[in-house]
Amino acid sequence: MPKTVVLVGALDTKGKEFAFVRDLIAAQGLQTLVVDFGVIGEPAFAPDIPRSEVAAAGGGDLAVLADGKHKDEAMRVMAAGLAKVVRKLYDEGKLDGILGMGGSGGTSIATAAMRTLPVGVPKVMVSTVAGGDVSAYAGTKDITFMPSIVDVAGINSISRVIYTNAAGAISGMVKMEAPAAKADKPLIVASMFGNTTQAVDHARSILENAGYEVLVFHATGTGGRTMESLISDGYITACLDITTTELADEVCGGVLSAGPERCLAAARKGIPTVLVPGCVDMANFWGIETVPEKYKGRKLYQWNPNVTLLRTNVEENIKIGEMLARAANESTGPVAVLIPLKGVSMLDSPGGDFWDEEADRACFETIRKNLKPGIPYIEIDANINDPEFSGRVAETLLEMLKKS
Repeated sequence: MPKTVVLVGALDTKGKEFAFVRDLIAAQGLQTLVVDFGVIGEPAFAPDIPRSEVAAAGGGDLAVLADGKHKDEAMRVMAAGLAKVVRKLYDEGKLDGILGMGGSGGTSIATAAMRTLPVGVPKVMVSTVAGGDVSAYAGTKDITFMPSIVDVAGINSISRVIYTNAAGAISGMVKMEAPAAKADKPLIVASMFGNTTQAVDHARSILENAGYEVLVFHATGTGGRTMESLISDGYITACLDITTTELADEVCGGVLSAGPERCLAAARKGIPTVLVPGCVDMANFWGIETVPEKYKGRKLYQWNPNVTLLRTNVEENIKIGEMLARAANESTGPVAVLIPLKGVSMLDSPGGDFWDEEADRACFETIRKNLKPGIPYIEIDANINDPEFSGRVAETLLEMLKKS
C-alpha cells in the first residue's frame, strides 16, 4: 500500500499552491491527505479533512472564528485542533510524512502539529520565515525548513521551482528506508559540556562496552530540551545526566537555559538516572559586553570571544541544589546523585579559575538535606573529570540497569 503524505495549510489563501504540490506528490506514487485550517474564505478545493473538523478538535466554533474579528483566537484554536488531528492520523497509521506551506501564521499552526510527531517522521515546512531564527517553530523536533523566497501567494517562475523541490523533498524522505541495524542497542542519553567532555567520554566508553548505545547532548538549552523530548517520547532506556549546567542558566538568567523543568523528564518517565551537579559552577552569556550589569563585579571567564562564563555563588548554588533534589525526589524509577568533591567542571578544580569550595558545598549540602530517604547520595573525593569519578558514575548506572 502506498505511503501517505499529509498536507496541512489554509486552502482559502494557499489552495492553488497546495493543489500543485499535491499533484506532484501523487505523481511520485504516494497517497496524499489534505487538511484545511483556513478560516475565512472558501477553500479552493475540497480537502480530505475540512476546517470544521480542525476547529472542533481545537474546541472552537468555526462560525464565530470566520467573522475575522478574532484572529488571535482563530490561530490558537486551529493550532490546537490541527495538532490533535495530525497526531490522530499518525497514531492510526495514516501519516508517513507531513508538509506545510505558509507565512508566519501558517508556519505557527503547521509546526505546532509537526511538533506532536516523533523524531524521524519526515516533516517539511515551506515558509516565508524559514531563512531566519526558526527555533520557536521547530522546538526539539526534526522539522526541515525550506525558505519560500517569495511569499506563498501564487505560482510563478520562482515559486514553481520551490514548490517542486518541496514536493520532491517530502516524497524522497517518505520513500527512503533507513538501513536496518544489525541489532538495535538500548539507548542511554548523556549530557555534556566542553568542561565535562573528558568525563563523558570515559563514562560513555564503559557503557558502550557493556552493550549500550550512548547519545550525547550538548547542554546548550536546545540540547537539554531535545534530550528530554526523546526521554518523554519513550526512546530512552536510561539517563546519565552528568552535566546539569542548564540549571545554572535558568537560575542566573543565562542564555543557555533549558527551562525550569530541566531534569524532570527522566524522573517522570521512571528510567534509571544518575544526576550530577556538573558545570553548575557556570552560567553562560554571549560576548562579555552582553553580561548583565549586576554581574559585572563577579568572577567572569571568557571561554571564547563569543561566550562568557559567570561563576555561580552560594545563593545561586542553593537554588540549583534544590532543583536537583526535586528531580531526584520526583523520580518514579531508580535514581542516584553523585557528587565530585574536588570540583564540578574543568575550571572548578583545585587551583582553577572557578574553584570555590564554599559555593560547591552549598549546592552539595542542599541536595543532601533535601533528598528523600533511600535515594543514594554518593560523594567521591575527585574532580568530575577524574576517571575515578566518571567511572563510578557509569558503573552506578549499570548497576541500576541490571536491577531493573
